[in-house]
Amino acid sequence: MPPKVDSLIYPKISYLILGICFSVQNELGIYAKEKQYSDLLEKRFRESKISYKRQFLISDSGNIVDFIIDNKIILEVKAKRIITKSDYYQLQRYLQESKIKLGLLVNFRNKYLKPKRVIRIDKK
Repeated sequence: MPPKVDSLIYPKISYLILGICFSVQNELGIYAKEKQYSDLLEKRFRESKISYKRQFLISDSGNIVDFIIDNKIILEVKAKRIITKSDYYQLQRYLQESKIKLGLLVNFRNKYLKPKRVIRIDKK
């Protein structure tokens, strides 16, 4: 039986992560560099006692994810004018390689933060 359309994967931890993302953008604004956002995210994850790995190498592909949160969610941090299809494809590759179900794509350059939830598509 397929999952309900309105069911979310890892809603509690996702909510915590996104709350931290909003507070980071409120503090740094929209013109900081990706590393500055990542550094402050890491500090906030530590303060919140959220388990994470930063700049984590997945598989032998050489791909490095920005954050893996609680071994359940990949957080990809962007600081660019616009998110493109290649950003989604990149995150989907990371999800495939790591076997993680959920990815969050967050572009801090947007005036209003609009995190994107990306679900791993299983190959058939």
